[in-house]
Amino acid sequence: MATALLAAAPALAQQPKALIKNPQHWGAFVVTEKGGIACYMAGQPIDTRPKNVRRGKVWLLVTHRPYRKVRDEVSIYTGYPYRKDSKVSVQIDTKKFEMFTDKETAWAADATTDAALVKAMRDGIKMVVRGTSSRGTNTTDSYTLRGFTKAHEAINKACAK
Repeated sequence: MATALLAAAPALAQQPKALIKNPQHWGAFVVTEKGGIACYMAGQPIDTRPKNVRRGKVWLLVTHRPYRKVRDEVSIYTGYPYRKDSKVSVQIDTKKFEMFTDKETAWAADATTDAALVKAMRDGIKMVVRGTSSRGTNTTDSYTLRGFTKAHEAINKACAK
C-alpha cells in the first residue's frame, strides 16, 4: 500500500514508515518532509463504478502536518481529472458533505469541514464518493470505514500536538 501511495501523493518525497500492522482497509504512515514530519492514513475504495472506465489509482487520505499546523486534512485522489469547477459529494452513512475539486483531487472547503468529515468517518460504517470526470463520466466509489479509527489513532499518536 505504501509504495503505491507514493505515486498518488507526489509531495511525499521518500518511502513512508508504516505505523500499524494488519491495517484492514486503512493504512497509517509517517514520512519526513522538507519542513518536518507528516502523518497520513490512506484507504482505497472497495468498489468503483462504472467498471468499464480507465482510471488511475484512487485514494482517500487524511493528513497531519504539525509543522504547518495542519490536522485532519482530507483529500481524495480520484484517478482522473475532475470536471472543472465541479463538486464531489460524500455520503457517510446518512451524513452528506461536499468537496471542491482541483485537477485530480477533491478537498474540503475548510478545516471545520475536514474535522466533520473525519468525525463522521470515525463514527461511520460506509462512505460513498461521487464525482464527475472532465469527460462527463459520473463515478461512484464506495469505501468501508472498517479500520479507519485504528489508523486515525495511529497518526494522532505519531503526530501528537
